[in-house]
Amino acid sequence: QVRLVESGGGLVQPGGSLILSCAASESIFSRNTMGWYRQAPGKQRELVAAMTSGGNTNYADSVKGRFTISRDNAKKMVFLQMNSLKPEDTAVYYCNRVAARVGTDYWGQGTQVTVSS
Repeated sequence: QVRLVESGGGLVQPGGSLILSCAASESIFSRNTMGWYRQAPGKQRELVAAMTSGGNTNYADSVKGRFTISRDNAKKMVFLQMNSLKPEDTAVYYCNRVAARVGTDYWGQGTQVTVSS
């Protein structure tokens, strides 16, 4: 069974923090580099953070130093700690394999993050 369930989004003031969680099925998670993506209204989905099964990480310049990705391989979960949030971080956040493509691969429902005063 293919599954991706994102949670933890919400409304937060600029400068605030959120932790996103993602539960994935074995077929998606196992040995794959997992990533967090986001899609703002009118924009394409972009990869903002990625983590290999061995723990190596990579971040988009726009979130470097503010976001931290982590994963629990035993529980097949991926997390995104987001600090110093900015209004431009407002988007729907998704997790998936880094190789996943919009329109051809399975995606979860995402979780909305809104940064506003």
